[in-house]
Amino acid sequence: MIRLYIPQPLAAGAAVAPTLDQSRYLTQVMRLKAGDDLLVFNGRDGEWRCSVAEVLKRGCLLKADERVRDQILPPDVELILAVVKKSPLEFAVEKATELGVRRIRLVRTARTQPQTIRLDRLDTIAVESAEQTGRMDVPEIVVSEPLDALLDGWDPGRRLMFCDETGGPPALTALPKAGGAGWGILIGPEGGFSPEERERLLALPYATAVSLGPRVLRADTAAVTALALWQATLGDWER
Repeated sequence: MIRLYIPQPLAAGAAVAPTLDQSRYLTQVMRLKAGDDLLVFNGRDGEWRCSVAEVLKRGCLLKADERVRDQILPPDVELILAVVKKSPLEFAVEKATELGVRRIRLVRTARTQPQTIRLDRLDTIAVESAEQTGRMDVPEIVVSEPLDALLDGWDPGRRLMFCDETGGPPALTALPKAGGAGWGILIGPEGGFSPEERERLLALPYATAVSLGPRVLRADTAAVTALALWQATLGDWER
């Protein structure tokens, strides 16, 4: 069944107005008619079976009929990704959404190359990925900031998985020993972290340095790999 993310309140009998693009998709691409059903979620009120109430000249209206799933949130893990080029950045956002991150933070490091970031495009990718994968929320994407500023404001009660390209214990060994409920997973740029950045990260009491294997991974591949390892050891894959 079609799933749509519509950030409007959902309750029994509520009228729901998709965007014009969503309405075109429903009525012109998927050919839905009045009375046809689809699933809608907003990240707060669970997942609802809605029906097409009215097809208008411009857009359509839906009616929320029945909640079919209560709201659940993914594990408290966020991806912290050094800004990379457009294609690998978009890939990382799509796959991180599929893998269940709550938040994606973009950071600038000493070796980050200047890039133009279209947050609207990244938000669209995250929404589409959430719709396709069955999750009931969309991860927040936070505008880029310097890595030092991120670490200066870090909550020391939150763990940080530092993916160290120069080595470290395997993630499957190190993560279960680290414990902690909330986590961040830090992935560096294509050129790696600077010696000064690495020294600071290794000295942080809440950071756990891990290796992602013997090969050098691209940033987008490293993000997917690290998230999969975290989910397998500390996440919700057993739920």
